[in-house]
Amino acid sequence: MRRLSRPHLILGVVLFVLVAAWPVAKFLVFFPQDQWQVDVQVYREGGLSVLQGRDIYAQMTQPPQLLPFTYPPIAAFLSVPLAFVPFEVAAWGWTIAQLAADVAIVWFAWYRLRERVGVWAPVLVGVVAAGFLWTQPVGDGIRFAQVNAFLVLACLLDLQRPRQRWLMTVPPGVLVGLAMAIKLTPGVFVIHYLVGKRWREAGWAIGTATFVSLAAWFLLPQASFAFWGGALSDPTRLGPNEGSANQAFRATLLRRGLDGPELLLAWAPWLLVVGVAVYWVARRAHRQGDWVAEVAAVGLAGFLLSPVSWVHHLHWIMVIVPAILGPYVVHWRRPDWPRVAAAAVVVAWFVCTLPFWGVLWVRADRDPRWVGDLLQEGNVIGSVVVLVLLAWAVRRSDREMTAAEPEAAPRVTP
Repeated sequence: MRRLSRPHLILGVVLFVLVAAWPVAKFLVFFPQDQWQVDVQVYREGGLSVLQGRDIYAQMTQPPQLLPFTYPPIAAFLSVPLAFVPFEVAAWGWTIAQLAADVAIVWFAWYRLRERVGVWAPVLVGVVAAGFLWTQPVGDGIRFAQVNAFLVLACLLDLQRPRQRWLMTVPPGVLVGLAMAIKLTPGVFVIHYLVGKRWREAGWAIGTATFVSLAAWFLLPQASFAFWGGALSDPTRLGPNEGSANQAFRATLLRRGLDGPELLLAWAPWLLVVGVAVYWVARRAHRQGDWVAEVAAVGLAGFLLSPVSWVHHLHWIMVIVPAILGPYVVHWRRPDWPRVAAAAVVVAWFVCTLPFWGVLWVRADRDPRWVGDLLQEGNVIGSVVVLVLLAWAVRRSDREMTAAEPEAAPRVTP
């Protein structure tokens, strides 16, 4: 690995600070106190409940939010350190950790461009990582003090090929299992392993998640029984499912007035069609040896197939964009402009806060009403657009690999 140039490293840090200054200041300095870093409050309450022997899933954060702890018990146990410091210290520390994770995501997921620019790599990484803070999914991670950056990084490192030297002794699947034990959505990677008959990775992921969950049951038996026996199956604990902040397709159906059997009958075809499409893209990316596109597709599956998908769950956009750019966009003399345009569409789409615009349109009682309704589904539509563009990019990679290096690009069979 090429040594980093100190002047370029300093320049990268300076540019990162400058570009990230407003998104961070907006949510850490100027945001209303009653909405400030609300998810750190949730994590911290979970840690306090562990220390004080309280019922983790019966506690709420302070008014006006009144948010419950919704994660598995091991997450509450891991949140104990947050209870030893003042809330403000925990919130700022969490933000700094998120920013570091975002930089790491860009460092690994954007490796093709990073390696291409040589000594300018720190500048590229700093600008790109800070730039993503201006998108709604990544910016909302800072706004709410979310955990998604760490989950994305864990899954990214687990599927990276070749693996990092310091991870060579960790079997593939372990980091996915750890992420799944903390938050259930990374379980979509296990489905990907099973679909691809990658039994070893699936076994390590399931085994790790099971081991961690059993350890949590030993440490917190009452909390484990409460979570697995009731809290897990109660979607209302996550907030109003029909609100515009929920950008899952199921929420779109709820906003259209569907419920009960009608809701299930309308949602099931979506799960089938979209599930087949997204895992087809992931499997094809794996066969190409493109682990970035593989991670992007499976991560997108978590957003598309979940019954509750807040926009910050689409933190995978930091991996999706380089996946769309693909392996051959780095040729400066003949850049792949269609790929660049597709990636720009994704970034621009999620810089815009379309659901919020839709809410304002409806509240103002503007005509036509359907415009506001459509805008409120902006990220539902956007996630489908992303899937289409990602599928297009993966198919394009097939043609590019065949044209560029037909004899040196063997398929990696699962």
